[in-house]
Amino acid sequence: MADVTGKVTQIFVYPIKSCAGVSLTESTLTKLGLAHDRQWLIVDDHGQFQTQRQIPHLAWIEPVINGQFLQLSAPDLPAISVPFATSDARELTVSIWRDQLRALDMGDLVAKWLDEFLEVPGRNFRLVQFDTRQARQSDEFWCGPTPAGLQFADGFAINVLSEASLRHFNERLLEAGVDPVDVRRFRPNLVVDGLEPHEEDQLSCLTIQTKGQAIELELVKPCPRCQIPAINPLTATSEPEINEVLGRYRQLPAMDHAVCFAMNAVVRLTEPAKLSLGMAFEADFRI
Repeated sequence: MADVTGKVTQIFVYPIKSCAGVSLTESTLTKLGLAHDRQWLIVDDHGQFQTQRQIPHLAWIEPVINGQFLQLSAPDLPAISVPFATSDARELTVSIWRDQLRALDMGDLVAKWLDEFLEVPGRNFRLVQFDTRQARQSDEFWCGPTPAGLQFADGFAINVLSEASLRHFNERLLEAGVDPVDVRRFRPNLVVDGLEPHEEDQLSCLTIQTKGQAIELELVKPCPRCQIPAINPLTATSEPEINEVLGRYRQLPAMDHAVCFAMNAVVRLTEPAKLSLGMAFEADFRI
């Protein structure tokens, strides 16, 4: 019998890294994570990846998948729709953290749209798509020798947060006289219910039974937090009190006292599988 059980209550993908997320009722899970999650990336003239750390109003770009097209909308600009890049698209070398990767350029039209919206003096930007002909792997130190793939996510394919952890954090915020926040601040892929606050930290993996196979999401590393949770996705302004309250109780000694919230996970499955809201999971505590 499993130590804990629960269910999936929210599913999110973030088609363009650091732009707005998309809430879904179901998604396809692959070895690289949820379909279309962090499949695209905004880079500068030097191929360096861009996030809300540098450009907070990236949060206002809303991507939508429509068949084989990526549609972008943002305040005060007409929406734009561009086809997915194909294997014969122009290749660019891009840098994301310590990785240098080959990526597929999405073209001049969307690049011009980004420049017009972002309005960063002296800088230009391009949108690129992950090239699945190459492999990008999570850190073996955390995942072990079995390869664990991902696209443009920071380091791991899936981020898992429990409803209880968010409720507990919001209680802390209210005690400090700060308004509660919603789950978008933490950009999870899966939100789950049935756990105690931060009990996800202690689990080895989530197992979800689907038709024909068991999906295993191996919980491998607490998720260190930067300044992005402090950025209000509605106003694109920083609210440092959010991270101040989080830092009062979530500095983990095992992570060199980094402030952590939610768990990073890698995907262990043989074939793509459907994930839907309400699906049950079971999990055991890490030994």
